[in-house]
Amino acid sequence: MRAAVYTGAKIFEVQDRTDVPLDPDEVQIDVTYTGICGTDLHIFHGDMDARVAIPAVIGHEMSGRIAAFGSNVTGWATGEPVTVMPLSWCGDCPACRAGNQHICQRLNFIGIDSPGAMQQHWNVPADTLVRLPADLSLAAAALVEPVAVAVHDVRRAELKAGDKVVVVGGGPVGLLIATVAAQAGADVVLIEINSYRRKVAEEVGLVVVDPTTVDVSTLIDSWTEGAGAAVAFEVSGAAAGLDTAVDVLAVRGRLVLVAIHPTPRPINLHRFFWRELILVGARLYDRSDFERAVELVAAGSIPTAALISRIEPIENIAQAFAALESGGDIMKVLINCQPIDSEAAK
Repeated sequence: MRAAVYTGAKIFEVQDRTDVPLDPDEVQIDVTYTGICGTDLHIFHGDMDARVAIPAVIGHEMSGRIAAFGSNVTGWATGEPVTVMPLSWCGDCPACRAGNQHICQRLNFIGIDSPGAMQQHWNVPADTLVRLPADLSLAAAALVEPVAVAVHDVRRAELKAGDKVVVVGGGPVGLLIATVAAQAGADVVLIEINSYRRKVAEEVGLVVVDPTTVDVSTLIDSWTEGAGAAVAFEVSGAAAGLDTAVDVLAVRGRLVLVAIHPTPRPINLHRFFWRELILVGARLYDRSDFERAVELVAAGSIPTAALISRIEPIENIAQAFAALESGGDIMKVLINCQPIDSEAAK
């Protein structure tokens, strides 16, 4: 089988590898599509070499079909379309015992801490499988994982219908959060500096603002009649984005921190004190978030076609990462892990 193998900063090799034998509790998936996400870009840059076991097959946003299953696996059939909730927890740490298995203190994030989906055949624990509708496009289904992130983030925000919401950062996850928040009845404004991302957001019906040409605080003050936003999602990962997210919040507003900030950030704690603001961390998802994400994608409630900028064969893995790194007119890139002319690639 073919696999895209990370061997060091900005280096991927497409290798022919022997299939790994299945354990009794595992399922083998013919991976159709694997999406490249921001975490994968961090790995590509070498920022996570202390965590990733090199050489590494990465990737966790995916869709495919069951090819085989181990002797202990029941309830599944070959050919069924699936995605994977890529979390394996210990069940014994304090977080797990408190019911927070998705942020287990010994979490194995599959595709980062163990082999991922950028390969033709992928073995995963059967309990990570998430069933997909038979008529759902596998390209669209490859976005279920980031949609689950958005569903979890919105749930953590405790949104109510009619809430004024600001999303800072209009990349794929920011656009998905804005979409899911609007689906939940919120009134949403998206803040994004990149003109292409603004164009995509406008095309899918979102209200989007360029902070380089508009005073965001004044705009939000007018929009909320001086109250401020009930919720701000910080999805930019930038210091200026964090400042904006804090500044726009209403009294007792909730700042939902979604982006990974690679270094500690100064934050206006006086603003938190003065307005009794609430900081909410939002990381990953649980199974209910994944199942809701499948429902939203299958119902056509997520603009998957607008988000998928291009699909590349696995042989073009290096070019795909380079395109995303360039920051040009691109949102989401999917990697086709199957031979182009195969039935499994359809």
